[in-house]
Amino acid sequence: MKFTVEEIPRKQEEELIFRCHEMNDETLETIRRIKSVTVSQDGLIGYEKEKIYKVPPGSIFYVESVDNHVFLYTENRCFESRLKLYEIEEKLKETKFFRASKSLILNLAKIAYVSPAMNGRFEAVLTNGEKQIVTRQYVPELKKRLGM
Repeated sequence: MKFTVEEIPRKQEEELIFRCHEMNDETLETIRRIKSVTVSQDGLIGYEKEKIYKVPPGSIFYVESVDNHVFLYTENRCFESRLKLYEIEEKLKETKFFRASKSLILNLAKIAYVSPAMNGRFEAVLTNGEKQIVTRQYVPELKKRLGM
């Protein structure tokens, strides 16, 4: 496979073009990885008090919906989002995030370990020490994504 990189002026829109004989698993995986990098560079908009922040998805531990408000939790900060949980899930679908319950999206990269909990649920302990529950409905997806 041949790669060509061409630097362009900042005012010109960046674009990637794939030319292939056929779409195979390798090509699709490459495209998926590039898309996930693009999403993670874009960031999500978070609000804290009177300020607006661009929050890189890689710094987000989890996203939670509480009383019709959506919050982005980083290691030691919390930002409010104006997006609905399903909109954030859609934006992050090609990344390391997955739905853990009706009100929670977890970043797989921030999970230190998981352990079984009561009633078929799992407890995910994050690298910052916080514990989150993965409900029974989403445990199979967690196992799949972790290669269990």
